[in-house]
Amino acid sequence: MTHPLHEFAERYTAAWCSQNPDQVAACFAVDGVLTINGGSPHVGRTAIAESAAAFMTAFPDLVVALRSLASHDDRVWYDWVLTGTNTGPGGTGRPVRINGREAWRMTDNGLISDSIGSFDVVDYERQLSA
Repeated sequence: MTHPLHEFAERYTAAWCSQNPDQVAACFAVDGVLTINGGSPHVGRTAIAESAAAFMTAFPDLVVALRSLASHDDRVWYDWVLTGTNTGPGGTGRPVRINGREAWRMTDNGLISDSIGSFDVVDYERQLSA
């Protein structure tokens, strides 16, 4: 039997692959927070959808794959790999493959209340300009 948290992670992964940023945002609490690489927090579903849309626009063939899922202290670590070709507006046409992690804090009803995400920006930019 699949654990509910793993089922959620699979839905979240599918949402990222859907090219529908509202599906990503729906995985968060209404007042959920997504922070990427220590940048400004995206607070609320509208802001989270806008953040997801930026990646989806830049990478129309974006695919996110779940690498691993683990609990650590009060967070769930969602490790992923993103692949896609930067063919969106102003894109470089270059393919990228980056690994990353989100550290989730979950609500009692099984949504993400807070996600701290990270990936190697230097490697990402290197791949875009290679």
